[in-house]
Amino acid sequence: MSANEPVSVHILDREYTVGVEASERSSLMAAAKLLDSKMREVRGSNRMAAVDRVAVLAALNLAHELQQLRDEQHARDKELTRTLGDLHHKLDDLLAPPR
Repeated sequence: MSANEPVSVHILDREYTVGVEASERSSLMAAAKLLDSKMREVRGSNRMAAVDRVAVLAALNLAHELQQLRDEQHARDKELTRTLGDLHHKLDDLLAPPR
């Protein structure tokens, strides 16, 4: 079992310390960079925007992107299942003894 190590990340000019396993450090850093970028995009030039509102809108944007990816993956999985079923039936037909 790996021990968590503290890692400092900077999001919208604020520093946060998060405990993370060493093997997941680079992934956490990439996620923090993505969140920082999304929050800066939402905030835009309005430096007076409330940080909690910016955070919620950034989270909503990221959740929407995630849901779109999940929907696309589900559609691909469904198509793959259909294609594999078709191939399975074709193989069954080819391997079936003559009648």
